[in-house]
Amino acid sequence: MLRLLLLRVLSASAHLSLDGAEWVELFVREMMSASNIDDARARASRALEVLEKSICARAGAEAVKSFHQEHMILKEQVQALIQENTILKRAVSIQHERQKEYEERNQELQQLKQLVSQYQDQLRTLEVNNYALTLHLKQAQQSSSIPGRFHPDVF
Repeated sequence: MLRLLLLRVLSASAHLSLDGAEWVELFVREMMSASNIDDARARASRALEVLEKSICARAGAEAVKSFHQEHMILKEQVQALIQENTILKRAVSIQHERQKEYEERNQELQQLKQLVSQYQDQLRTLEVNNYALTLHLKQAQQSSSIPGRFHPDVF
């Protein structure tokens, strides 16, 4: 009889899904089946061991489930962070390329400004030379012994 009862308690622990009222019923039946105080103590001890194992198993299962859920959440967060990191790396690369292009264009602009300045200086020099030649030509025409205007292709 005691072995049958123990098997019943152990099979009940295998389900691990007993609620509080079912555990109370199990304890009451065990205590009512006891033939004396020592038998009641032994039955209570075994039932409490089974209850403890049930609680530990349920807590362990809940912990594993909770850990698994937390692991999945963290895994999703890591995936999102990796994706964001990839996007940021691409953005930094694009910005770096744009910065290089800007610096190259700025350098080209500075070179063009320098060329414009040189060409302006050259233009001023040519204008001064042209003016001086115009003055020499007028002076040469005024002091010429041959009157009249000469064809420019001749000279």
